[in-house]
Amino acid sequence: MGALLALFTFLAFAAAAAKPNAGLKTWGRFSKLPYPGDKAFLYGTFPKDFMWAVGTAAYQVEGAFEKDGKGLSIWDTFTRGGNRKATGDVGSDSYHNIRADIRAIRQLGVSHYRFSLSWSRIFPNGTRGSYNEIGTNYYRNLIRRLKESRVQPVVTLYHWDLPDHLQQSLGGWSNPELVGIFRDYADFCFQTFGDDVKFWITIDNPFVVARHGYGTGVVAPGIKNDPDLPFRVGHNLLKAHAAAWHLYNRHYRSRQQGKLSMALASHWIKPSRTRLESLRECQCSLDHVLGWFARPLFIDGDYPPCMKARLGSRLPSFTQEEREQVRGTADFFALSHGAALSFQLINESLKFGQKEDLDLRMLLYWVNAEYNKPPIFVVQSGWYVLGNTKTEDPKHMYYLKRFIAEALKSIVIDGVNVIGYTAWSLMDGFEWHREYGIRRGLYYVNFNTLDMKREPKTSATFYRNIIQKNGFPELPENRPAQGIFPCDFAWGVSANSIQVETTPSQFADPSVYLWNISNNGELLRLEGLSAPPLRRTTHCADYATIRQQVDEIWQVGVNHFHFSLNWSALVPTGDVAHPNTTLLGYYRCFTRQLLQANVTPVVTLWHHTHQRSSLPAPLDSNNKWLNRETSEAFAEYARLCYRELGAHVKMWITLNEPNDEMVSYQEGHQMLRAHALAWRAYDREFRHTQGGQVSLALHMDWVEPAFSFSREDVEPAKRVLDFRIGWFAEPIFGSGDYPLGMRSWLRQLNSLDLPVFNEEDRLLVKGTYDFFAISHFSTKLVTHAKEDSYTYTARLEVQHMIDTTWIMSPRPVVPWGLRKALNWVREHYCDVPVYVMANGVQEDPARFKDSLRVYYLYNYINEALKAYTLDGVNLKGYFAYALSDQRDPGFGLYGHVHEEVIVKASLSNYRNIIQHNGFPIQGSAPQQCPSTPQPCLGCHVLVKRPVVGFLTLVGSGVLITLGLIIYYTAKRHKECY
Repeated sequence: MGALLALFTFLAFAAAAAKPNAGLKTWGRFSKLPYPGDKAFLYGTFPKDFMWAVGTAAYQVEGAFEKDGKGLSIWDTFTRGGNRKATGDVGSDSYHNIRADIRAIRQLGVSHYRFSLSWSRIFPNGTRGSYNEIGTNYYRNLIRRLKESRVQPVVTLYHWDLPDHLQQSLGGWSNPELVGIFRDYADFCFQTFGDDVKFWITIDNPFVVARHGYGTGVVAPGIKNDPDLPFRVGHNLLKAHAAAWHLYNRHYRSRQQGKLSMALASHWIKPSRTRLESLRECQCSLDHVLGWFARPLFIDGDYPPCMKARLGSRLPSFTQEEREQVRGTADFFALSHGAALSFQLINESLKFGQKEDLDLRMLLYWVNAEYNKPPIFVVQSGWYVLGNTKTEDPKHMYYLKRFIAEALKSIVIDGVNVIGYTAWSLMDGFEWHREYGIRRGLYYVNFNTLDMKREPKTSATFYRNIIQKNGFPELPENRPAQGIFPCDFAWGVSANSIQVETTPSQFADPSVYLWNISNNGELLRLEGLSAPPLRRTTHCADYATIRQQVDEIWQVGVNHFHFSLNWSALVPTGDVAHPNTTLLGYYRCFTRQLLQANVTPVVTLWHHTHQRSSLPAPLDSNNKWLNRETSEAFAEYARLCYRELGAHVKMWITLNEPNDEMVSYQEGHQMLRAHALAWRAYDREFRHTQGGQVSLALHMDWVEPAFSFSREDVEPAKRVLDFRIGWFAEPIFGSGDYPLGMRSWLRQLNSLDLPVFNEEDRLLVKGTYDFFAISHFSTKLVTHAKEDSYTYTARLEVQHMIDTTWIMSPRPVVPWGLRKALNWVREHYCDVPVYVMANGVQEDPARFKDSLRVYYLYNYINEALKAYTLDGVNLKGYFAYALSDQRDPGFGLYGHVHEEVIVKASLSNYRNIIQHNGFPIQGSAPQQCPSTPQPCLGCHVLVKRPVVGFLTLVGSGVLITLGLIIYYTAKRHKECY
């Protein structure tokens, strides 16, 4: 029987060791997942028995460091040495605030509370002989109150605060004697508290204890004189844990039914290159941090081969008996992840030239693969905010959202057995080597007050909502909509500019060629001969670039094309009496050819750019838009364009995206006048004959409150929208003046920067629109709490930030932001017709399978459909941005390799949406719309000049007949010969 048991033990060991470095497949697996679909936010819920927890550590929060017989810990001593300024003597004073802590725990709605026992509060000198009844009763009381609140305790025996007596007398964890002492301490805890505790953590983060407590000296006890000491310390920590596990397994498990593990922390790492060597270095980096302790516990009782190979004799070795003693001594994988380690306590030497990253999902997958699919309890996770942050901590909230969302994907998509998640921490406290410089609590603690009142932060409210819903259940507004747009919906594509060819490329070659029709049909150029110059006027058909561009536009399937004219090129002197007639003729040809292809041209008169003003040189050098005469000159330029191009153009944009934050209020004031003058000119002089429409297009990325339930964040979001959109929209579409919120805010700042409309200008500007056009690309979050000076706008007192779960490229991809922007227009300006004049995403131009753009267009158009069908927005059209990478690099539906034009995947997908006029319900009857005549680029000749058209057809027939006769005569002659 014993031999059989030994055989099974050997087979189990062999199976465990059968796949060394199984986690190595992690990077390859995630690189092959569908992009960006796999990066999209996953709506769903966690398993019903999922454990939601929150945690603390004794030294960080308890305080009362000398009260009721407590002995000193190594942190009490460490914080009084060197250059350290703060201590955890009081912390959050949890020792005197059990009721407040329990109240906070109950408010969160967690099922589990993780806390640690202060070893020196129970045994002041570290051994049973110094037993402290009062200190022990504190934990009895805490556990009893937790049980009364139906919250299960998760108890950590050792969270870095070794009794100082053991450090001073024995050298702490460097002494193997601590293995037995720790076992005895654990025995007392199991015996005293074990009937009420089902989850035990023996030791928290042994990597930090060993490497930084006994190696770098960053944390207590601060020893740093022996580079090999951390490995001996780690060796003893593993033995101590194993001793406690076996003790529990033999004497307590059958009665108490609890589970034990060691909390192991890790960073995540990504390869700097795609080579296998980089992947192996990533694996080795994880082995040196997480594998150092995880492999002995979960695999074979020994250290990772990578560590053994690189450290050699510096790394202690286990005897066979010790391996058996250590191996398998974890009932679940207790994983810590986040700010305690990542990007702080992992130095470059442990990254092996690779890149650190905050990817909890990949780490969970790696642990699952590397350690034979253990149940994983995330026992510490979260991020931090600066020490001056109070109850508004959206940064922490969004990191929590990210980590919880990654845990959900790990369960649902990757099949990892994640059994619980612990947000860290319950309240603000002493943050180890960072002291009080950062805060990690869900509850704010004012350390300068006596009562240490706990106030819930935005992150606490967020976490409570997640727990109540058990994750992120899909809401109706998150689901894709089904439906179609109206028959007259404008489907378009935009480009900042078009390719201009001022010299006709057709009939411009004077060379003479010989056509070898009897052989291969090649044209042979005859040297020294040239044809006489053609004496004829230029025709639109002479421009090959026009035909090429119109053909590209037509192939997209759109019925509208939006592009911008070049004011400085059309009127170089600024005087419309001397325009560039060649360029004007080119634009005339271009718009006419568009119409012949059944594509309506939408023309912008002036497109604002960061790089250059695009104003005619005389205006540019004469104070640009600050000069009132520029507005008058723009109106004259508009008249020129209406007059010359108005027969073909029925939709005009005066100014495209003038509401740039780099534009001053004085410049913006003159731009508004310029737009109004141009609109009034069209309305009075051209509308009755041309029947077109005129407006301006505003850049309108959405601005969302970082915490939508907080008035403190809602107000800054409204303020930003007033300053970014209302600045130009309200004078035109609303009151004829700047938004009240904008004026009142600047008045508070004692600013006189915002100009005042006189009555004449107010009446001039107000109502100068035929539709509301927006360019929309992305969404930002704003909060009033300053966190990062680089993204803080002091003038508006707003902090810009992003949700870390959003897809980035490089701006956030947030489809629902478009729907909110459209609703903002409806709420402010009622039933005004709205056009999304530009909407697109930047992606690597070399990526012709542009899956991100496919995802982007589908989801943004779907949100536009929701705005139209569900919200009642008077949406008239949607324009994808942009046509081609050649003119708008990274945004195009067409790519380019040398001279070859490449049709990207997004073009086909966009065309398919257009052909279906949206997203029709499957099985529904086709939409009945009037058919659009197919373009016939030569048919207009028959309509406008029927006699010429008839003669042309007859002449063509005669030429074809003669050609056939000559061809067959020559062929028969050749056969006879």
